Amino acid sequence: MTPTELAPRFFIAVAVIILFCRLVTWLLGKIGQPPVVSEMLAGVLLGPSLLGLLLPQAQEALFPAPLLPVLYVVGQIGLVMFMFQTGYAFKSHRVTRLAGTAGAVSVAGVTVPLVLGVLLVLITAGAAPIRVEGVSIGVTAVFVGVALAITAFPMLARIITERGIAGTRHGSLSLASGAVDDGIAWIMLAVVLAFGSGEAGPAFVTAGGTVLFGLVLWLAGARVTGLLITNRRFGDRARMLGVVALLFLVAWYTDEIGLYAVFGAFALGVVMPRDERTDRVIDTLVPVASAVFLPLFFTFSGLRTEFGLLGDVRVLLFAAACVVLAIVGKFGACWAAARLRGEPNAVALRVGALMNARGLMQLIALNVGLEAGIVNSSLFTVLVLVALVTTLMTAPLLSWLERSAQTPSPDFRKDLVTS
Repeated sequence: MTPTELAPRFFIAVAVIILFCRLVTWLLGKIGQPPVVSEMLAGVLLGPSLLGLLLPQAQEALFPAPLLPVLYVVGQIGLVMFMFQTGYAFKSHRVTRLAGTAGAVSVAGVTVPLVLGVLLVLITAGAAPIRVEGVSIGVTAVFVGVALAITAFPMLARIITERGIAGTRHGSLSLASGAVDDGIAWIMLAVVLAFGSGEAGPAFVTAGGTVLFGLVLWLAGARVTGLLITNRRFGDRARMLGVVALLFLVAWYTDEIGLYAVFGAFALGVVMPRDERTDRVIDTLVPVASAVFLPLFFTFSGLRTEFGLLGDVRVLLFAAACVVLAIVGKFGACWAAARLRGEPNAVALRVGALMNARGLMQLIALNVGLEAGIVNSSLFTVLVLVALVTTLMTAPLLSWLERSAQTPSPDFRKDLVTS
């Protein structure tokens, strides 16, 4: 299919995606689900699990195979812009004694589900068709463990923003923990991919490149972004173009080292100076990018998900076990770690509920594993189900926690924000 033929397919596909996402958002909004969850579910429904099952010819006409890479690349624009805004907003929320607790929650939230996922695959080895022929059971087991250990950091950030809890103790603690959590998980994913390919080089590139990136941001990040924003010779248009160029450069670098573009975008947002000129740049760039382009990534992942594979009882049972262990491992471990660090139960429960959401980042990891040839269609579908269940339950669980608590007293509010 030539570029001339792809262009009209792209335009109609984007129109369908946007309108369908809005419809699902409106429907799920009636039961308290945030738009980001609706977009993820809409992407799955537009794939072979529903549209492809009911109207296969229509699905093929709307989303021909040559169009998928285009949807992926354009979707990255929305993803990167959104994470840049998230990093900038995160910087404004300062909560005392955050680092130690965030570190403890992150370590627990990675270690426990990782171990549970590995054990599940090793214990059920051969019971379900989840392994690619030629890929060792060890690589498959660690990949599943890493997938269960991931927190959907961009989705987590969006849920926190949409619920208006970004300035609370549990909101800020969850953001900090989620950022560290996914950084660790992506380095582990690079190691798994290295073992899967038989080469150790990619893992060293990711680890070394991450250290270098952190040093450059620490030593020069604030200075460079400050010059870009405060230079009087730049008008708003030049300033915006400079920020976009820098953002895409950072996204390119973090993608190249295997850390993924969203972390580069988030880190750049964190080091941006708090200034009304920065606010104008973000207010110009982000709304259209996240509303129009971000849903394309969800659809790209949904087009690779086939829930019909769950008709195999072995795959269905393995999926159910994964869902249970994912919830127990992430929610339970993060809640326990927060409590051990002295957080009130009200904060710890909310942190556990937020950290349990996996959606976006797990979808990214699954696509990476599928492209690398270490994930088959059955395992891809199982882990997409885990992402959907753990993310869909986040908002209702938070609402239930709020309803089950007694009417907040001033001391209770103070605990949530400052304890």
